[in-house]
Amino acid sequence: MQGGAPAPAPAPEREGPADPFPVADAEPIAPPMDALQRLAERQAASGEAGQSKAEGFESSVHRIKEQVLPRLLERVDPEAAASLSKNELAEEFSPIIGEVLAELKITLNRREQFALEKVLIDELLGLGPLEELLADPDVSDIMVNGPQQTYVERKGKLEIAPVQFRDEEHLFQIAQRIVNQVGRRVDQTTPLADARLKDGSRVNVIVPPLSLRGTAISIRKFSAKPITLDMMAKFGSMSEKMATALKIAGASRFNVVISGGTGSGKTTMLNALSKMIDPGERVITIEDAAELRLQQPHWLPLETRPANLEGQGAITIRDLVINALRMRPDRIILGEIRGSECFDMLAAMNTGHDGSMCTLHSNSPRECLARMENMVMMSDIKVPKEAISRQIADSVDLIVQVKRLRDGSRRVTNVTEVIGMEGPVIVTQELFKFEYLDESADGKIIGEYRSSGLRPYTLEKAKQFGFDQAFLEACL
Repeated sequence: MQGGAPAPAPAPEREGPADPFPVADAEPIAPPMDALQRLAERQAASGEAGQSKAEGFESSVHRIKEQVLPRLLERVDPEAAASLSKNELAEEFSPIIGEVLAELKITLNRREQFALEKVLIDELLGLGPLEELLADPDVSDIMVNGPQQTYVERKGKLEIAPVQFRDEEHLFQIAQRIVNQVGRRVDQTTPLADARLKDGSRVNVIVPPLSLRGTAISIRKFSAKPITLDMMAKFGSMSEKMATALKIAGASRFNVVISGGTGSGKTTMLNALSKMIDPGERVITIEDAAELRLQQPHWLPLETRPANLEGQGAITIRDLVINALRMRPDRIILGEIRGSECFDMLAAMNTGHDGSMCTLHSNSPRECLARMENMVMMSDIKVPKEAISRQIADSVDLIVQVKRLRDGSRRVTNVTEVIGMEGPVIVTQELFKFEYLDESADGKIIGEYRSSGLRPYTLEKAKQFGFDQAFLEACL
């Protein structure tokens, strides 16, 4: 004891921040070993496990495929095979595969022969080893890093996939098959390409010499069943009140910007919001690689075109936005804005195309506004910064911020209104926010969606469509 003060009682164990005023003579508290232990384990972890391996039954089927495929190609006319469907090809192939197996003196049971037929047909007509990953509903992303390594994302977590390609040539052929389907090309002269699969999944391909490990393919799969705002609320991606407010924003023709990082769910949110568009409206979507899936009857998708080998003939998003203004659209929806097309999109929002929407990469609503200002200033349009800020404030009604959290979950973290200008600054008002609270033992982030309780500035716009009372109740 010092200074006659009683000895301090031991503090009860509790979660939360440490006491900001520690007693001078108290014994130092040992640092939490579990956190330091985790850091040590991460540092010691080696990268040896980053090799895709097909094991057991799959491995044996793939080994037999390598023996059967060359002999099968000798007996099949590739052009005739390409004209058949997968089911028709399976019927034609079955006896031929039996003959080849007899020649090679390989005996297979019914299950093995069926698996072999599927692998061979995928090789000839489909995308080879990628087909089984594309068919897996739990896989949301496929990342091929050269012929020996493929990762997939399941439920927000990355894991190695038991998939391998024969060699770099095999992988390159599959990459070409993907981009050729949408009339694009990939080779050493054009080593980058964006494409899409038949189901709307987005594909990016980058080949050597830019990719040092060999051809890299990144596929963002889209759910076969369209995700709605109600489903997002049920999954915990937003609250019921947020879902109601966003439905009203879509139906009342608010100009909406969806902001978020890579893989945060911007396109999914845009698809879900688009379901609230009146079926009588004419909607034009503009994208680099068409991936939006609108349900409206009067919907016209447009897609950009890269330059040819001579560097001519490129059609940019900006060209399409300017052209779309002459096509009598009710709404224009941009897949993503990255540059000078931002100015044309703002002009469209401000000249009778209410209800237009777009996405952009940004980490917060305030950053989103700054990025829009920067994108207009980076273009060849000589407009003062204040005029750009005023146009953004006049055009955009709502910013929806989406984020992929570290536990893999995707959440709507902010719904923010753009009110107007106060001097040179764009004024915003937050309607909803996701508040981080804690983390569960299994690493899941715990938080709650909070309403700011403020009267929405856009209430007048909702009133024109008869949603003012419902909108007010959702926001309070």
